[in-house]
Amino acid sequence: MTIKLLGIDHVVLRVRDVPASLDFYCRVLGCEIERNVESIRLIQLRAGRSLIDLVDVEGELGRSGGAPAGSEGRNLDHFALRIETFDEEQIRDWLAQHDIDVGDSKERYGAEGSGPSFYITDPDGNVVELKGPATVGIPVS
Repeated sequence: MTIKLLGIDHVVLRVRDVPASLDFYCRVLGCEIERNVESIRLIQLRAGRSLIDLVDVEGELGRSGGAPAGSEGRNLDHFALRIETFDEEQIRDWLAQHDIDVGDSKERYGAEGSGPSFYITDPDGNVVELKGPATVGIPVS
């Protein structure tokens, strides 16, 4: 048997401020709430074909993960969200309207090959890469 991976199913983020995280991921990045499991303080957001799960660090599930992310340490290095188009000026303007600092745009390698991307941070300090379409595809071997 061979396992064939298709992409990211979901990412789970332990967050300190659920309303701020909902604002960032829903209003700014365009996710939608798909499911809310109040008993464990879990909110699942639809991000294209994937989910971003927000777990309140003060809830039962969140407390089991230890200290929350912060400047002294994070839950993960970063995760990349593939965006449909990469109009850098429009994206920068949109994020600036929401007081979000944007890193330098660079060609970076991703699941589809090399293409433009930049990094931003969410309210908990998690690094999010916004990844545009590949300009150079994956090398065929």
